[in-house]
Order: sequence, then C-alpha cells, then structure tokens
Amino acid sequence: MDYLLKTEPSVYSFTNLEREKTTIWDGVTNPVAVKNLRGMKPGERLVIYHTGDEKSAVGTASVVSVDASDPKTPQVKIKVGKAIAQPKTLADVKAHKLFADSPLVRQGRLSVVPLSEAQFRWLIGE
Repeated sequence: MDYLLKTEPSVYSFTNLEREKTTIWDGVTNPVAVKNLRGMKPGERLVIYHTGDEKSAVGTASVVSVDASDPKTPQVKIKVGKAIAQPKTLADVKAHKLFADSPLVRQGRLSVVPLSEAQFRWLIGE
C-alpha cells in the first residue's frame, strides 16, 4: 500500500524533510488517519502533500519504521525521497477519474490517505 501524508508547509514542509532526511510523523488525531498510520509497513511509499495555500503533492518519502505500541499515537519514522518535478494540485486530482472514489477527494480533512499503485504513480508523474 502507498499513502499520501498531508502537512501544512508553514508547520512542517517537504523542504524541512529534505533538510532533516528523516522524521517521526506524529500529531495525527483523526481515528481513520491514525488507523492508516498504524497499518503502515517499512518500505511503503509515501507522497507528501502540502495543504493550505499550496494544495499540491510536492514530494516522496518512504516508511522506515512503525511503532504502534500506543495505538492512539503511532510513531511512524519516514525518510525523504525526492521532490516531484511537476507537483499535482488538488484541482488536478479532483479532475482525474483515478481519484473519483478516493478519500483524498471524498474526505478532504483526512491527513493520511491510502493510495493505489496507479494513484501513486500519477501523483509523482510516472
């Protein structure tokens, strides 16, 4: 499974992740998003999505480890991948049939969204 992680760039941006190389993805409180974090496995691919004014998929990362010992606040360590050459905006996503039933479109406030292989590849421009 691949996932999209939303972040407000003024709080933590893809540039921060590029500089730090790894981080613990935490602070998620929505029960569905927490369940998605707990279900992550090392090696799974991630798309980092900037919310706020940008509203676009900007980079990739991957899961390093998952500590779900506290089921309410799983700690997912991620490592940076690369910037997306042509970031896809929310408008691009909403216009594409691949995302018609996606929680990315249907549950706009969900901060950790599962992606299909096709959705992941489209978002990163492959």
